[in-house]
Amino acid sequence: MSATDGSAGPVAPLLSASGLHVTFPGRRGAPVARAVDGVNLDVGAGEIVALVGESGCGKTSLARALLGLVEPAAGGVTFDGVPLSYGARALKAYRRRVQLVLQDPSGSLNPRHTVYDAVAEGLRIHRCGGEEREAVTEALARAGLRPPERFFLRYPHELSGGQRQRVVIAGALALGPELIVADEPVASLDASVRGEILALLLRLRDELGLSALVVTHDLGLAWNIADRVAVMYLGRIVEAGPVESILTDPQHPYTRALLSVLPESPMTPVVLTGEPPDPTRIPGGCRFHARCQVLASGEAESVGVAARCRAEDLPVLQGSGPGGVACHWAASPDRL
Repeated sequence: MSATDGSAGPVAPLLSASGLHVTFPGRRGAPVARAVDGVNLDVGAGEIVALVGESGCGKTSLARALLGLVEPAAGGVTFDGVPLSYGARALKAYRRRVQLVLQDPSGSLNPRHTVYDAVAEGLRIHRCGGEEREAVTEALARAGLRPPERFFLRYPHELSGGQRQRVVIAGALALGPELIVADEPVASLDASVRGEILALLLRLRDELGLSALVVTHDLGLAWNIADRVAVMYLGRIVEAGPVESILTDPQHPYTRALLSVLPESPMTPVVLTGEPPDPTRIPGGCRFHARCQVLASGEAESVGVAARCRAEDLPVLQGSGPGGVACHWAASPDRL
């Protein structure tokens, strides 16, 4: 899944994961959990990519690996063409350029810190030179908290949920990052505020050239904000591509199921049975086959791939094109 330029074709990504594996030890001798299982994912400069999937599919583990918060068991991460190093000094420099925006602003902000101190915290940790007050003022203004001085001495409990999320975003912006990783950035907000925060992220992309990886379970959110979408299931990217193609012509049965339950979807709702399998016990064959409506309905059998669905694991998406689908049925020429 590679970043593209509409006029010049593929371009070098800003952030790239290649063959990334993240595992966690099992409890009491259980097998390791394969949280991220061979992922290729790119984010281009000035691009917003939405990483979508159910809870437990590995989205947050992948985001943490991309941020350098966990070291992968295999594969690697590159930023601006340079492999990520896990030494303390290298990680500190990297995290100035790549900032995290968490889901719950109340949990992200120290209740004893004023807004000014919350935004200035990163500047102090990284010992940034220059005028601190000026940097804090500019970050708050860019995050839509105006006039900034009005918020300097306020505490998190004195702010609305939307204002707290803007403070968190301002704290990230104060360091002048090139990319932010936003983990469910509007999940805890009222519906009336979500659109404002999404519009802010779009404005930051347009004004600053800021890239973003937005982690979400909501394909509707992806439609409103993303340039490209990557759909994740049980540690793998199963479909990826430009937002228009993914959301208007989804190919993978899992993507179709996620889209079908959106309120505005014209598709017949598909209710997935059961929960995603335990990542310590990933089933043989296609890891989605036990929940796949295409296999259950006989459509996979009609194009001659049902046996492969049950016996062969999902093919891994390659990073040589703008996207693709990892599904025996969707890739079958007899389906078309």
